[in-house]
Amino acid sequence: MAKESMIQRQKKRERLVKKYAAKRAELKEIANDESKPMEERFKARLKLAELPRNSSPTRLNNRCQLTGRPRGYYRKLKLSRIMLRDLASKGQIPGMVKSSW
Repeated sequence: MAKESMIQRQKKRERLVKKYAAKRAELKEIANDESKPMEERFKARLKLAELPRNSSPTRLNNRCQLTGRPRGYYRKLKLSRIMLRDLASKGQIPGMVKSSW
């Protein structure tokens, strides 16, 4: 189990990314538009830099939905390798069986 503070920090980042997504996309569009004047593009970059740092989607980590573990993460199932193995052994993931030979 991951530290509760790390899980809460990740949830806060997810909220901020969702909150500022539209504004961030709008400013990026202005900043990358070659047809606009240089001053306007520069102002858009400055406003983009003023947004909270944690509102950037690159600061998000993939974490297990059950334990919050950041490593050994399966994107398709949103679980860590440990929880995947545990749930598969219990037969709680449809179609997945622990192999033995």
